[in-house]
Amino acid sequence: MPVEFTGKTALVTGSGTAGGLGHAIAEILVRGGATVVVTGRDPERGVQVAEGLGARFIAADLADPDSVRALAAEAGTVDILVNNAALMTGATQDLREFDDVFAVNVRAPFVLTTALAPKMAANGGGSVVNVSSTAAGIGMPGMGVYGASKAALESLTRAWAAEYAHGNVRVNAVAPGPMHTAKAVAMIGPDLGGYGGTVPLDRSADPAEVAEAVAFAASARASYMTGAVLPVDGGRAAV
Repeated sequence: MPVEFTGKTALVTGSGTAGGLGHAIAEILVRGGATVVVTGRDPERGVQVAEGLGARFIAADLADPDSVRALAAEAGTVDILVNNAALMTGATQDLREFDDVFAVNVRAPFVLTTALAPKMAANGGGSVVNVSSTAAGIGMPGMGVYGASKAALESLTRAWAAEYAHGNVRVNAVAPGPMHTAKAVAMIGPDLGGYGGTVPLDRSADPAEVAEAVAFAASARASYMTGAVLPVDGGRAAV
């Protein structure tokens, strides 16, 4: 049975490109009856994706705090916020890259959540789902900056869960493991550096599998879950 989102409005960041996790999340929310706002930096591509989904597109550069604030204002009151957009970098000593990763992966969710969660509370409640990564809790060569940004996002998840619970706003995180997206393939290679073979299920995930977990966390089916980090990692957290 599909997860039910009829009457809900959702904002999904990093969803303006087909084939990624954001697109898969937006797709499952639309299928459940939600009105979905997708975002991305490329207006032409984003509009095409939104039209294909039956969603609305808002262009935003999440590395720019003014653009993030404008996105929050234009999105208005939403019932579901999925902080999915992320910037990944390999081993780097470049402070500019460090700042860019934290701007997109930590500051943008901070700006959006602190702007939109109080509106959710005033509207009777809502759900925030942050997309983390197994890199937040595992030492991975070359992934220190990315992993640190995701660890920060998990810490914010717990703090926000406590802060917004009185307003019936639930805040959870989903932590994917190896996932076969175009971004991961471009960054690591077609076999994801062999990482899929390091988890008990011995494969990488399809984005749709992770999107199912995000949809669950966002839905009323998870009504008593807040402050949780849900691993969707093929069993990596178990070993």
